[in-house]
Amino acid sequence: MLDKVAYEPWQDPDDFIREVTDLIWVQRNIGFIEENYQPDSIVHGSLGTVVGRDGVVEGSLMRIAETPQHVGQAEDVIWEARGDDAFLSSHLVFSSDALSIGASPQEIRHRTIANCLYRRGRMVEEWVARDDLAHVLQLGQDPDEVARSRTFQGYVGSFLEPAPEDVLSVGDSGPRPDDFRSECEMVLEFIETVWNRRDLSRLPDFMVRDLFLHTIGDRTVLRPDGYQRELLRMLSPFPDAQFEVRDVQTNHAERYAGLRVAVTWKMTGTYSGMDHFGPLTGKPVDVLGISQFLIRDGRIEREVRVYDEIALRSQINSTRGDGDVPFTNIY
Repeated sequence: MLDKVAYEPWQDPDDFIREVTDLIWVQRNIGFIEENYQPDSIVHGSLGTVVGRDGVVEGSLMRIAETPQHVGQAEDVIWEARGDDAFLSSHLVFSSDALSIGASPQEIRHRTIANCLYRRGRMVEEWVARDDLAHVLQLGQDPDEVARSRTFQGYVGSFLEPAPEDVLSVGDSGPRPDDFRSECEMVLEFIETVWNRRDLSRLPDFMVRDLFLHTIGDRTVLRPDGYQRELLRMLSPFPDAQFEVRDVQTNHAERYAGLRVAVTWKMTGTYSGMDHFGPLTGKPVDVLGISQFLIRDGRIEREVRVYDEIALRSQINSTRGDGDVPFTNIY
C-alpha cells in the first residue's frame, strides 16, 4: 500500500504528476523545481546525464523561454509503487503549440515521455526522451544542421551500468511489485524476439491486426506490416543494434483505456549500416528510448515510442568531430 507521503498534497500519483508538470511548464512556476527535485537529483536525457537540481532549473527556464505559450497535455501516466513511500511514473506528454513561421502560424506537435522516480514527494532520478525530430521538421529546419549545433555530453551513473538481470524484479529505479506478470513477460519476449533477434515474422503473435504505432517525427504507423517497415528503418543504420530493458512499470486505469506497460530501453549499436545520418563512423552509439504499450486480451494494441533522433545525430557527429563544441541545454 502506497503511503500518502509519496504524493501529498495531491490525490494520487496520477494527480501529482499532472498537476506538478502543469505548475512548472504551463503556469511557469520554475522556482517550484527547487522544492520538487532533490538537490542531488539525476536526469538522464537524450544528450547525456545532468547531475544536480541547478541544471534542471536552468534547462527548464531555457525551454520555457523558447516556447512561452507552450501547453503540454498529459496523454498517459503509467505509475507504479517503489516501496511504500515512492513511485515511478511514465508521463506521456502531448504538445501542440502554435508558432509564427514567417507570416503564417504553424502547429508544432510532438511527444515527450518523462519517467520520474519520486520518493516522499521529491524527484530523485529521471529518464526523459523527447521527439525533437518532430519539432525540427515542423519548423522547416534541417535536422543535420540542428544536430551540429548540439553536443552529446555522455551518460554517467546507473545508465552505464549493466542492464538489470531480472528487470521484472528490480529495474534501474529499484525493486518493483510483481504486477501483471504475464503481460510484462509477453512484452519482454516481444522485444527480445522481434527487436533483438529480428524475427519480424512473429509480430502477429504479439500484436493485433489493427495496431497503432505512434513514433518520432510525429508519425503514426498502422498494422504489423507498417510496424515491420518502421523497425527496419530504425535499425538499418545500426545493423548490430541490441536493446537493453532498463525498467518496467505497469498501470491499469480506465482513464487511459486499460492496462499499459511502460518500458525504458537503451539501444546500443554501431553506425556501420545505411548512411542515413551522414558518413559512417563504425563507432558505437547509445540511445535512450521509452515505449508505452497498451495491452488488451494479452496482445499489444498500441505502442507510443519516443527517442530523440536529433540527439542521436549529435552523438554520431561527436564521434566524427563535426563542428565546434557549443553550449548545449541537455535538459
